[in-house]
This record gives sequence, C-alpha cells and structure tokens, in this order.
Amino acid sequence: MEIKQIARISFLKDYFTKGHERSVRAKKNIAATIVIKGFSIIISLVFVPLVLNYVNSAQYGIWLTLSSIVGWFSFFDIGLTQGLRNKFAEALARGDHNAAQIFVSTTYAILGIVFIGVWLLFLIINNFLDWSSILKVPQEMQSEVSILAMMVFTYFCIAFVLRIITTIFLADQKPAKSSLIDLLGQLASMTFIFILVRTTEGSLIRLGIALCVSPVLVLLAANIVSFNGAYKVYRPTFAQVNFAHAKSLINLGVKFFIIQVAGIIQFHTANIIIARNFGTDDVTAYNIVYKYFGVLNMVNTIFIAPFWSASTEAYLKNDIAWIRNGIRKYNTLNILLFLTGLLMLIFSGPVYNLWLGEGKVLIPFSLSLWGFIYFNVILYGTKYVSFLNGINALKIQFIASTISPVLYLVVALSLIKYSGMGVYALFVASVVANFNAIILAPLQYYFIISKKKKGIWAA
Repeated sequence: MEIKQIARISFLKDYFTKGHERSVRAKKNIAATIVIKGFSIIISLVFVPLVLNYVNSAQYGIWLTLSSIVGWFSFFDIGLTQGLRNKFAEALARGDHNAAQIFVSTTYAILGIVFIGVWLLFLIINNFLDWSSILKVPQEMQSEVSILAMMVFTYFCIAFVLRIITTIFLADQKPAKSSLIDLLGQLASMTFIFILVRTTEGSLIRLGIALCVSPVLVLLAANIVSFNGAYKVYRPTFAQVNFAHAKSLINLGVKFFIIQVAGIIQFHTANIIIARNFGTDDVTAYNIVYKYFGVLNMVNTIFIAPFWSASTEAYLKNDIAWIRNGIRKYNTLNILLFLTGLLMLIFSGPVYNLWLGEGKVLIPFSLSLWGFIYFNVILYGTKYVSFLNGINALKIQFIASTISPVLYLVVALSLIKYSGMGVYALFVASVVANFNAIILAPLQYYFIISKKKKGIWAA
C-alpha cells in the first residue's frame, strides 16, 4: 500500500514539475483554479436560493436587470484592459519590466479619469430616469430602484478600475490568483446576505449594499497586497503614466472594444428584452438556466484561462508545436464537457427543484435545452478565439463583431414577436449570432497554424 501511495505522489510531483515551463505553469494554475472554482460553484449554487429567501423572484429579477443595464457602461473601457493584457504579456516575454510598469500605470490613469467622468454624468442623469417605466415595476418602487441604480453604478465604476489587477494576473499566466479574488468577493457577499437573512426583512437596498460593497473591499485589498508584494516592480505611479504609450494600448484596445460590444449586447440586453416582453420573473428563470449550464463554461474557463497569454508567448517564440498540442487537449475537454452537459440537461428538472425548492421558479425544458446548446457553442469556439486574441489576430473577429449584435437583436425580437417563442428565443439568437466562434475562428486558426497564412488571417 505504501509503495502505491509513494508511486502516486511521485507521479503527481512529476506531472506538476516536468515538461515545458509554460505547460508546468499552466498545470499548476489549472489545479489551483479547479479547487478555487469548485468552492465558487458551491457558493453560486447556495447563493441563488439564499437571495430568494431574502427577496422574492421579481425583486431579484430587478437586481439582475439593473446589473445588466449598468454593465453597458463597460463600453467606456474601450478595450483597454484587454489591450493591457497583451501588451503586458509581450513586455514580460521580452523581459522589459519598465515598459510593463508604464502600461500598468497608464491604464490605471486612463480608466480612473474615464470612470470618474462617467460616474459624475450618471449622478446627474439618474435624477431624470423613470425606472418604474424602464423596468415595468410599480410606481411606488421608483425611489427604491433609483437608489439601487446609483449604488450599482458606483460599485461598477470603482470595481472596473480596481479589477485591472486581475488583468495583470491573467497576462502573467496566473489565472488562479484572479479566480481567488472572485471567490473571496463571492464569499464576502454571501456572508453579508446570510447575516441580512437572519437579522432583517427583505430589502432591495440592503441586497444592493451586500452585493456591491463586499467585492469592492476584496478588490481594494488585492491591489494593496499585490503592488506591495510580488508585483511591486509594476506598481502604478504618476511618474510612470505616459499617455504617449496610450496610443498602442488604444489601437489594440479599440479592436477588443468592438468585440466586447457584441458580447455585452448579447448578455446584457437579454435581461432587458425578457423583462419588457415577458416579466422580471422570467429574467430570474433565464439567469438560473444561465448559471446552471454556465458551470460547464466555468470548468472550461479554468483550463482555457492560461492559453490566451501563453499563446502570446508561444507565438512570439514560434513554438507552434506547443499551440497545436494545446488545441488537441482542449478538443478532448470539449467532448467531456458535452457529455457532462447532456447529463445535466436530462436531470435538469429534478436538480432545479432540489436546488431552488419545489416549484419555486418555473423553468421550461425548452429553456434548458437551448441553454445547453448555447454553452456548447461557446465551449467549442473559446479555444480558437483565445489563441487569436493572444496573437492579436483580431481583424476577422472585429468585422464579425460589427455584424453579430445586429443579427442577435433581429433574430431574438423576430422569434419573440413573429414566431411566438418563449424566453429560449434569446439562447437561439445567441447561437445564430456566434457564427465567428462556430465557423470563422476555427478556420482562421487552421490557416494561420497549418497553412502559415498571413494577411487578413493573422491581422
């Protein structure tokens, strides 16, 4: 027995210490992220019924819809954080720590200025918004929802700047650290809500405080600890802010910005479309299905997270064999996740009842079926998109992203209005609009890696 245990320990040690340095780093981060995300999944599963025990389904739907509307303001990032991710990774690959610090300092400065301006603008505009009409909620909730909107927007602006630290972790091929910050934020929010459930009556405002303040405090602590520790050499300073370097960040960032717009429109308009065409109860049902099958994407993200910035390094060093090997492994992972998702779909009804409580939220099987299909489309395309993002081959994706949001809205609204489809029409439209992930990104990868094509394929 002891010999077998020693053999297992030896195998694990070899697995995590032998091989290409880039692969070893990825394996260690994947293993750590699996543990972290495991806890995150558990918290997510406990979180929804806990919130529904504090506020009702319609109130939670209001929170989700407001969060989606506020999420639109991530447009003001203009892709800078994604540009920073690639520029920081390239600087690290070259060993240019000074350039890396300049990119970090400049990004903090630009986003800080932008989001202070946006916050002040919203502070004025919010006084004139009729939230009861926008969200189709009773007029007597106008004041409460207006306060909640200001609270959510304030959180969003602060968190968006502070989350730059997670981009740095990803660029440094350490996604486990980024996941840990998210986990601690979830844990803090859940603890806060648990205390509220035990001590107070249900309140949208208190719910907003719990879900906004806790993650911000965690992000602030992460910035302080990181820039006074392992990332001290990259600590943002006024002296290192160089707006001349902003041009290279923005040129790359604008491409990512347009690409992000497509994703934001698809995700954040879904809740608004559902609220206005079906009701906020259905927003909750849609988001429960999204969270349920989103577990597949969460697992996939654990494995795919290191690939983006690792591809930047590998392609820069012409290590094509390592990239090919990575894609093959991700294809195997996709098959395993598809089979897992199929079991989740088959048993979705009993799982919802066990998770949320018998009959707590009505979720049609058609909604679960299309949620399953949508996430498998995402899983298939993510590995190719991550590689292309890492090597700045964004032109085709950029063009596709100018088409996909319009296609999404046209298909979604047409299916609801003319075909009488239910909430699952939003998932159907998302599948159609993700033609880049299904068709274009795999073709682009093939032409770059197998055919050594340049031009538009690698632009």
